[in-house]
Amino acid sequence: MAQADRAAAPAGDETAQDAGPAAGGAGTRWIRGFGRDGRGRSAWRRGWIVAVLAVLTAALLAFHSEVPNTVGNLGSLLETFLPWIGLAVPVLLLLALWRRSASALVALLLPVAVWLNLFGGLLTDKGSGAGDWTVLTHNVAAANTDPAGTVELLNGSGAQIVALQELAGKQLRTYESGLAGTYPYHVVENTVGLWSKFPISGVAVVDIRMGWTRAFRAQVATPQGPVAVYVAHLPSVRVKSEGGFTAGRRDVSAQALGDAVEAEPLKKVLLLGDLNGTMNDRSLAPVTSQMRSAQGAAGDGFGFSWPASFPMARIDQILSKGGLQPTSSWVLGSDGSDHRAVAAGYRFGG
Repeated sequence: MAQADRAAAPAGDETAQDAGPAAGGAGTRWIRGFGRDGRGRSAWRRGWIVAVLAVLTAALLAFHSEVPNTVGNLGSLLETFLPWIGLAVPVLLLLALWRRSASALVALLLPVAVWLNLFGGLLTDKGSGAGDWTVLTHNVAAANTDPAGTVELLNGSGAQIVALQELAGKQLRTYESGLAGTYPYHVVENTVGLWSKFPISGVAVVDIRMGWTRAFRAQVATPQGPVAVYVAHLPSVRVKSEGGFTAGRRDVSAQALGDAVEAEPLKKVLLLGDLNGTMNDRSLAPVTSQMRSAQGAAGDGFGFSWPASFPMARIDQILSKGGLQPTSSWVLGSDGSDHRAVAAGYRFGG
């Protein structure tokens, strides 16, 4: 009977042949838009410019180390903000949908896959619980608008070891007096300092080729054994219309700091400070190639620390080597500085 009914339906009766709840709906019209356009092109032949841009985005992410530093340190500049390249994907996705381009949609799978391979691991919490003790580093900023608030933040952080950078003038006295009750041991070398609940000894300035002191090494007697703690503030970098990403002085200092850490006689080593660069930046390889990032190993998210108002990069680092196992890593709330403090929990390994 069904076949007879279909045969009886008039040939021009579109309602009888195409009836359905979605017939003529907006969704159906949108899907049909992936058919041939007015110029006879299929969805696979449209949107090639978008598809090429998607492939280039994937290539930029995958081969960022091949971008040269010879002109304006473009490679290091790219690597400083590398995760943000992923923002090109939703923009290109909208363009692909607007163009009804199947080729562009498929091409977009490439940058998505590469981005997830590079940064997908940062999207989950890799912490493993409380450690034996907590360390913290913070560029408190010479122009800090609320040093008293910073003191309160540090005292309430729960950290046993605190490294500070950009200590200046009257503010230094604020930190020394304000932190004395929580941290009975401290040392300051020029504009960098270390506060600790554990005894400090063996303090020595580290020459990072700046002409003045912005790094030192100290030995901290933790309950689990001695740890060499390096506190450093590498030179600032700038993006200029002429010269590009000016990072030459920082790169020289990074090499000197890396040499000092490599020559450290103690097995367990911590590096706390503002390195003015991210773990992706190849120019910090003298340091990062031999040390482990607490954020990368035990963090939850990207852990961006600068600028404080809208963090876009992790340039404040907590690094370790020699059996120190990071158990957690986090970023503290903003205070009067243009950086945010970062902290990490550690326990002793083998």
